Amino acid sequence: MKGEICGCDAVGLRVGEPPLIVVAELKLSFTLELVLQAVDRMRGADIVYLAVAASRRGRDQDQRVTRLCRLLGVGLLAVDLRLDLVAVLCEPVPYRPRPNLPLRRRLVKEHTMRQGDPTAGGSSRQPIMTAYRQRALACAAAMRDTGARPRDLRHLAEDAGTILSRNVYGWFERERPGHYRLSDQGRAMIAVAAGEITTSA
Repeated sequence: MKGEICGCDAVGLRVGEPPLIVVAELKLSFTLELVLQAVDRMRGADIVYLAVAASRRGRDQDQRVTRLCRLLGVGLLAVDLRLDLVAVLCEPVPYRPRPNLPLRRRLVKEHTMRQGDPTAGGSSRQPIMTAYRQRALACAAAMRDTGARPRDLRHLAEDAGTILSRNVYGWFERERPGHYRLSDQGRAMIAVAAGEITTSA
């Protein structure tokens, strides 16, 4: 390895035709600038390593950093400057993620069941209008003037019984076995949420 070649912190060559180019970028800590350097170096190098000073609680110990490096296909090294040791945290190999099938199913189900696009991406100040909340609102709207049984609401939500019994938002209360009505909190919610309510099947 030789230092400071064409703007790269360190460059090494493996014998071959053409030679295999290995680049290492060095920083005291893992930063966005280091990641951007890695992306830039990948244009000219066959293998890219990021090397940072080893720490006990720094980002080099963060598994998300390791996953990011794997995603980019770059290696990550932790250098102990005191002991003059180098630990390989991940190798620069092509990233082949294993699909998270439960997460994929949740994403597809929520996207499919949610009506319209009621929540702007990146919103943080208002409750997220999930498909479950939409169904609960529809049930609450149908119970505005009278109580109801779960089967009376199944045209609005197949899981109406679960929505009423779990009462996640505190909008419902059991009037008698198998029969529910709006709670005070539910009636107050209906008064302010008319624009959010969808009662179509």
